[in-house]
Amino acid sequence: MSTVVRAHGLSKCYGTQRVVDGIDLAVHEGECFGLLGPNGAGKTTTLRMLLGMTPPNGGELTVLGYPIPEQARQMRHLLGVVPQQDDLDPEFSVVENLLTYASYFGLHGSEIGQRIEALLDFASLRQKASERIDALSGGMKRRLAMARALVNDPRLVILDEPTTGLDPQARQLIWQRLRALLNEGRTLILTTHYMDEAQRLCDRLAIMDRGRILDVGSPSELITRHIEPHVVEVHGEGVERWREQQNGHNLMRSELVGETLFCYTDRERELVESLCGHDGLQYLSRHATLEDVFLKLTGRDLRE
Repeated sequence: MSTVVRAHGLSKCYGTQRVVDGIDLAVHEGECFGLLGPNGAGKTTTLRMLLGMTPPNGGELTVLGYPIPEQARQMRHLLGVVPQQDDLDPEFSVVENLLTYASYFGLHGSEIGQRIEALLDFASLRQKASERIDALSGGMKRRLAMARALVNDPRLVILDEPTTGLDPQARQLIWQRLRALLNEGRTLILTTHYMDEAQRLCDRLAIMDRGRILDVGSPSELITRHIEPHVVEVHGEGVERWREQQNGHNLMRSELVGETLFCYTDRERELVESLCGHDGLQYLSRHATLEDVFLKLTGRDLRE
């Protein structure tokens, strides 16, 4: 399996602050690789270094076989980017946005005509082809941004929070389009704050915080490695007294967050049965998720 992105000891400092602290990364061809972390974790700086927009202070980085930042210009001809904030030209129509972006890669006339038609179908925007950008919904704009990123037929596509702010229907449609790209053999690097999105789409992912990689693996590997198989969320009057009764019996680990007690266990049935007769308590029993892993590794403190 060939490696599309390889970073070794990659670091970036701003003054005395080490924003990215000697990270190692390997992204394989044809996979969806997630880069997760709270605000300030260093994700954006890492992406900017991958794009050749921010020079690293140390380490080695290659993207699509090119050393970065030395040959970033050549690499970017094989790259597609869906930015976090839409930067579509509001003065142009849907088609004009695609044609203008294609011209940046030297694509003109008949050689791009068929590709634009295919991209309109990919983004389900054929009926909106002549509409100006301000006439599009948020979901349409995100689909257009994704289509625009594909205009140069890239091998690698980087998507920075592609579904933030979208309604569930629009998110589902974006997920379908991302799976279609993977089925074509493209490589995706995805950042997202939606853990369900990462768990659903990513073959592997890295959880990052304070400039460092905390762990790398598939969603299922990370869940197995860090979290007990079942989580029971309990809240209501008397929850702390009930917790004391269960310690050393059915609980492996528990954490009180606000009014909710998160109970981590491999004895879910016994734990739920112990709640019977406690009329003041309500509970939700579920399998452990990637969000549990994320919160365990990065903490629950609010990041601004």
